[in-house]
Amino acid sequence: MDVRPPGLNASRAAGRLGVSTKALRLYEQHGLVTPSRTSSGYRIYSPEQMRRAERIVTLRALGLSLAQVAGVLDGDSRSLADALAAHEATLEDELRQQARRIDKVRALRAELASGRMPDEVALTDALARTALPAVSFALPWPWGGEPFELADIRPLNYLIGPLGSGKTRLARRIAEAIPGAVFLGLDRLQNHDAAAVMPALHPKVERALAWLIGEGATHSDALVTLLAGLETEGATAIVVDMVEQGLDHPTQEALGSYLRQRAATSAPPLFLMTRSSALLDLTLVGAYEAIVLCPANHSPPVRVAPYPGAPGYEAVLTCLASPEVRARTAGMIAWRPESPADALQRS
Repeated sequence: MDVRPPGLNASRAAGRLGVSTKALRLYEQHGLVTPSRTSSGYRIYSPEQMRRAERIVTLRALGLSLAQVAGVLDGDSRSLADALAAHEATLEDELRQQARRIDKVRALRAELASGRMPDEVALTDALARTALPAVSFALPWPWGGEPFELADIRPLNYLIGPLGSGKTRLARRIAEAIPGAVFLGLDRLQNHDAAAVMPALHPKVERALAWLIGEGATHSDALVTLLAGLETEGATAIVVDMVEQGLDHPTQEALGSYLRQRAATSAPPLFLMTRSSALLDLTLVGAYEAIVLCPANHSPPVRVAPYPGAPGYEAVLTCLASPEVRARTAGMIAWRPESPADALQRS
């Protein structure tokens, strides 16, 4: 007979809290909650544990890392003060962006009042939002120049595909097609001396680095360089080739959490090429995220919904791998025949 202490099982507790059961397990792994167990080993959350979990969820919603949450729960007000200061800085940055847009709209109204009609560029600039409009372009080889439209661009976009599917070429083409976009290639660490810029890190990079380390990430030049690239001044979008390059498993998991929180801000959209199941957890994909699959047969890239049974879902699953598997295949480049364009460039 299964002896069940009073409380909610993991599924009902997660539903009540508005989080996933995986999030609850993560809180337990970090010692933030300690559910009771039935005689059969199932987790049960008592009313006291639920109140503690509710506080954890609230602190996480404020942007606190797991380490910061632990500090607040232990009575350390500094962690909460630092997190609130960072949250305030983010809100102030968003307000400044909104204020600039308001100034542009007022200027346009003044032009109209004086009898001048604003040009189309000024109107577009004043009304532009963080979200990018649809982008149309010709697909690169191996697709052969087929027309393609990238519509409904989300704050966080994943580019997925097997080796040799053309996803790197697609990533570069996206960066070329979006005015003001920045491409962070695999040479980003070689072209950037992370140690030299550490004393002059942008405040946003410093805050992100501290948050990630508090979440369990490992400090590394690869992480610092990536964060610095994500804060490129004036970029309208950031396209990253193999975002997990040089990052260990805990860092990839922490980075996934950070990027999902970043997606809810006014930061420029991200296009992340990845094959890491730690970074792209299909059970956590939300409304701010989109998945673009480059099929193995070189048919045009397609959007894939993150639900079992959705067209392309199984193909995405086969492309994702754990960090351990990714480490074994690091540096591998799929062989491909030379394209006519490559031959022309070489001649």
